[in-house]
Amino acid sequence: MLNKYLDINPEVQKALKDEKPIVALESTIISHGMPYPRNVETALNVENIVRENGAVPATIAILDGKLKVGVTRDEIEHLGNGKNIIKTSRRDIPYIVAKGLDGATTVASTMIIANLAGIKVFATGGIGGVHRGAQQTFDISADLEELAHTNVAVVCAGAKSILDLGLTLEYLETKGVPVIGYGTDELPAFYTRKSGFKVDYRIDNVEELAKLVSAKWQIGLDGGLVIANPVLEEDQMDYETINKAIEEAVKEANEKGIKGKETTPFLLSKIKDITGGDSLETNIKLVYNNAKLASKLAVELAK
Repeated sequence: MLNKYLDINPEVQKALKDEKPIVALESTIISHGMPYPRNVETALNVENIVRENGAVPATIAILDGKLKVGVTRDEIEHLGNGKNIIKTSRRDIPYIVAKGLDGATTVASTMIIANLAGIKVFATGGIGGVHRGAQQTFDISADLEELAHTNVAVVCAGAKSILDLGLTLEYLETKGVPVIGYGTDELPAFYTRKSGFKVDYRIDNVEELAKLVSAKWQIGLDGGLVIANPVLEEDQMDYETINKAIEEAVKEANEKGIKGKETTPFLLSKIKDITGGDSLETNIKLVYNNAKLASKLAVELAK
């Protein structure tokens, strides 16, 4: 029955059959996270980085209602430059599939589709989380709920710093999701290496990281893991500068009444404008860094 909906690229299918390392990649970053043509260029570079580090890339999207695991170069171009590409989380999948539409997958929906295909490692920029002011709005990303029960390890530069990082960590703790700092005691805040919040555990090498990931699932503890991989020192933004830009962007979003799935794309775009494009460059670099670590983790898990 699943074959009716799931379309796995032959290269990815062969890697699954041969138990080779594979890294899932999302597509919302292409369609809604970056401007064209940098989005397409970045997506292709990320796939190359995964290959260079010994794994097979599997960029995930929904095209013509099919759950695509491993899109082609032409499909990446379409996702980056196409119209009517719907930002797709868990709740959106049935509608987009039934209507035969195109969807760019978020962290949550990428995890779902990766898990359906049997892929256990996923590289992204930053996860969604509890939005600022969620005490009143209840605006909490579906990414956190997915992490609570879907068995995929998510390598990211922490949660997006437009969020309430403290409440995001509290929510993950409640759901039993380990937050592992790779080479750091502190949760990275996407654009910067520091946030003021501690991670649950620190791991300094890929071998230990793979042991931890394996142990979780072999014991039968369902759910994902957040592997927080800080942006490289030379690529991070100035802490004060980026926080000032975020506060300005959040204020404007509130004034304009921007809510729900439109919030993150608006804020990222606004922050890019405020910082003169510096935030975009950091965003791209941190995605590359995460793809590298995710590939090494996938290789270690495949041993």
